[in-house]
Amino acid sequence: MMVMKKLKVFVQGFIMFNLLWYLLAVVVDLRVLPKPTEIYLNLNNLYGEKLYIHVLVSLGRVAAGVGISLVLGVSVGLLMAYSKLWSRLLNPLVYFTYPIPKTALLPIIMLLSGLGDISKVTLLVLILVFQITVAVRDAVLNIPPVLYDPLRSLGASSLQVFTHITVPAILPDLLTTLRLSIGTALSILFFSEGYGTQYGIGYYILDAWTRIDYIGMYAGIVVLSILGFVLFISIDLLEEKICRWKV
Repeated sequence: MMVMKKLKVFVQGFIMFNLLWYLLAVVVDLRVLPKPTEIYLNLNNLYGEKLYIHVLVSLGRVAAGVGISLVLGVSVGLLMAYSKLWSRLLNPLVYFTYPIPKTALLPIIMLLSGLGDISKVTLLVLILVFQITVAVRDAVLNIPPVLYDPLRSLGASSLQVFTHITVPAILPDLLTTLRLSIGTALSILFFSEGYGTQYGIGYYILDAWTRIDYIGMYAGIVVLSILGFVLFISIDLLEEKICRWKV
C-alpha cells in the first residue's frame, strides 16, 4: 500500500518535472536543452548504442560496492554496539574519517588499485561503509533494554534474543540507510566512471557530452534517474515485505 502511494507521488512529480522541463526548453530554445519529448522518442534508438551494457556494468559495480559495504558496515556496527572495548578503539577512527570527502581519495585509490572496477568499487565502499556502520551501531544502542527482558526471563539464548529482538529492531533503520546508500552510490559512480573505463552509465553520459551529443547525454541522465527510482522502490517493496510488523 505504501509503495503504491509512493509510486503515485513519483508519477505526479515526474509529470510536473517534465512540464517544467518542456516550458524551460521552449523559453530557452537552445540545442543544449532539448525538449523531453525529443529524449523519450530517442530512447528506442539507444539500444543500438548498447546502452543496456553500460547500465548492467554500473549495476554490477553498485551491487558489489553496496554488498561489501553491508557486510563490513553491519559487522563493525554490531561489534561497536556490543563491545565497549571495540567501541573505544574504533569510535575515534570512525569519527575522524566519516566526514572526510572520500571522492578526493580517488587519485590515490587509482594509483593503488588501478583504473578498473576495483578502484570504483573501493571508492563506493569507503563512502558507504561508514554510513552503514554508524546507522547499525546507533540502531542497536537505541533499542530499549526493557524489550530484552521477556525473552531473557523465558531462558532464551543470546542468539535467540539477537534474532527475535535486535534484528527486527534495526531492520527499518538498516533499510533506510541502504536506500540512501544506493542513491549515494549512483551519484559517486557517475563521478568515478569518468576515469579509466569504457563502460558504465557515468561514462556514457560524459562521453555523449564530449561528443556534443546532447540527446544521448540527456537520455543517459534519464536512464540513470529511472535506474535510481527502480532500486529505491525495490527497497520499499523489500521493507514492506519483511517489516510487516512495523505497519
